[in-house]
Amino acid sequence: QVQFVESGGTLVQPGGSLRLSCAASGFAFSIYGMGWYRQVPGKQRELVAGINSSDNTNYADSVKGRFTISRDNAKNTVYLQMNGLKPDDTAVYYCNRRNVPFDVWGQGTQVTVSS
Repeated sequence: QVQFVESGGTLVQPGGSLRLSCAASGFAFSIYGMGWYRQVPGKQRELVAGINSSDNTNYADSVKGRFTISRDNAKNTVYLQMNGLKPDDTAVYYCNRRNVPFDVWGQGTQVTVSS
């Protein structure tokens, strides 16, 4: 059974940093590209960072240079290091496969950037 458990979100001031974690289970984690997505109320979920099985990464323009995605295949975990946070980064963050997300999503982790 596919499962994602995201953690690490909290309230942070503009300019601050956070590290999100996502523990995945129920599928062959190491062979798939993984992604971090975010969603705000009333908008579609968007992919902000992706990493393939060879550790090649890609980022949405809005986060490029500030966010870094990484993975630990031994722990079936994907991370998102977020620096220079802005109020526009406020959202619920989720992880899933990068190219073809599973229909199953985790509960997400709320990131709020506010002074």
